[in-house]
Amino acid sequence: MADPSRDSRTASRPGLGGRRDGRRRPVAFLDSGIGGLPYLASTRTLLPRERYVYAVDRANFPYGEKSVAQVVSAISGLAERMIECEHPRLIVVACNTASVVALSHLRETFPLPFVGVVPAVKPAAALSRRRRVGVLATRRTVEGDYLRSLIHDHAADCTVVSLPAAELVEFVESAMEKCTPEEKTTRVRAEVERFRDAGIDALVLGCTHFLHLEPEFRHLLDEEGIALVDSREGVARQVQRLLGERAQADSGIEGRETDALYVTGAAAIEERYRYFASTFGLHLAGSI
Repeated sequence: MADPSRDSRTASRPGLGGRRDGRRRPVAFLDSGIGGLPYLASTRTLLPRERYVYAVDRANFPYGEKSVAQVVSAISGLAERMIECEHPRLIVVACNTASVVALSHLRETFPLPFVGVVPAVKPAAALSRRRRVGVLATRRTVEGDYLRSLIHDHAADCTVVSLPAAELVEFVESAMEKCTPEEKTTRVRAEVERFRDAGIDALVLGCTHFLHLEPEFRHLLDEEGIALVDSREGVARQVQRLLGERAQADSGIEGRETDALYVTGAAAIEERYRYFASTFGLHLAGSI
């Protein structure tokens, strides 16, 4: 489910206009790690002629275990650097935690559209026949007022079981690409078992990192008759809506420029980021 953005926001700050180097202004995705890459992939499927850039805030990973002030500071700094470097037309905050705690601040600070990702509680409640829904997310999301507000507004007649899974975020970020399918399934099974006894029939993946394990989640949840819910489609359509006629105009451009992945921090870039950049069709552009 996309968090609506204010359409009237336009890039008026110096340096936020057209590119002086001739490249088209991209759609940017920001996250503390590689979690938001499936959202970029989904949006690129809907809008294949856009240029895309992605920033991994390695220096501040993970957001989900930090205070609100720390998350706001980290994502604001990342957005500012991405704007200076790439002059994006629109930024997707491809992290549930950062969207929940910092989206309003970002919209007030920077004069361009922002799209957030939030736990897909509303569609999960609509799917649930037993009126029992699960949310797997970060500690910050699980404990935050925003999730409680979503539940109150869209799932008031449901029992919602919300559980944090910080270790799974770390697993996806640092170990998943080296694991066998069996090892990934074993790790996901541990999370599914936490919800099974609660009798849920819809599970929301409330952290973007978990979508990298979607096949494993889907296989195990299908066995239990539990629907899997995320917000990728809603986010992609929100990007399309905000770009509007500009997106349609770009669809006629022949060829496409290289999509890029940036990483924060001064340390050497680990091989796993090259792996994820390659997997998602991105050029590893270096540090930002």
